[in-house]
Amino acid sequence: MTESPRYSALLQLIDERSAAFRSAVAAAPSLDVPVPSCPEWSLSDLVQHLGTGQRWWAAIVAAGPAEAPPAKPAAEVPREPEALLAWYAESNELLLSALREAGPERECWVWWGAGVSPATARGVARRRVHEVLVHTYDAQLAAGDVQPMPADVAIDGVAEFLDTCNSTPAAWPHEAATVHYHATEGRSWILTLDGTGAWPAPLTDDAAPASASATGTAEQLLLFVWGRLTPSDLKTEGDQQVFEQLIAWEPEE
Repeated sequence: MTESPRYSALLQLIDERSAAFRSAVAAAPSLDVPVPSCPEWSLSDLVQHLGTGQRWWAAIVAAGPAEAPPAKPAAEVPREPEALLAWYAESNELLLSALREAGPERECWVWWGAGVSPATARGVARRRVHEVLVHTYDAQLAAGDVQPMPADVAIDGVAEFLDTCNSTPAAWPHEAATVHYHATEGRSWILTLDGTGAWPAPLTDDAAPASASATGTAEQLLLFVWGRLTPSDLKTEGDQQVFEQLIAWEPEE
């Protein structure tokens, strides 16, 4: 697992990125505007998705260790803009309160339990930072005013995605491969794909050569792994089919 920010910093980032998300939504001409990066969603749908997610993960963290998650909340979501933003702010505070009360090491159900990210409140906090970070980009795109991501947060976002979404003991169903990701800010990662699964790590000088590689800013890499950009938006080398296979892969553990 890649080293992540301190727990208190993660909670602060959730709060800061959520404030940026609310600002982007408030700046949009209407809650009905489409979100280009989330096909078939309006901005209202995006707010409901993120707010409901914050409430669900608050309940998951509060429940502690469990074999299955609690049911997703079915609360009434307001449609009027000010009320909807207030509902989202309340959703975010519910999550932060649950995380503060739990502390970083409390175990809980997570969907990534077989990977390298921890099944703890710390793992949830880190995941929610980047969920809000990317959906803030989505909201800014819908509002027509995309702002640069903080570079250090985007760097951790790439590492977190690999740790959480691209780590699994499920066997890679294709020819073994290695993918290198290079951020122009000076950080690089390797993802090894073989019969033992998918395993990310910081890239070292003695690492296996890349079957395929992608280079861009940390923000570009983050948006790429989250499906907002395509390989053609970055500098890529090697076997492009590996990226296609990785994007299409849905491992069953």
